[in-house]
Amino acid sequence: LDELYVIAAAVIGGTSLAGGVGTIVGAMLGALVMQSLQSGMVLIGVDTPLQNIVVGIVLVLAVWLDGLYRKRLG
Repeated sequence: LDELYVIAAAVIGGTSLAGGVGTIVGAMLGALVMQSLQSGMVLIGVDTPLQNIVVGIVLVLAVWLDGLYRKRLG
């Protein structure tokens, strides 16, 4: 399941799943966002299955927003 967190961090950081274009800084920021999200959910006591669902939703939203962004660019 760690792969899901890594993929989500990369996509949040701006790496496109379609072309693999991204930056190291973006990937680091994505990892920071994902770790903050995970730590926050642990601190407030969210169950592990629900944490995985939230990460999945965040990943789907990030991919969807990336698709919209790339479509507008042309």
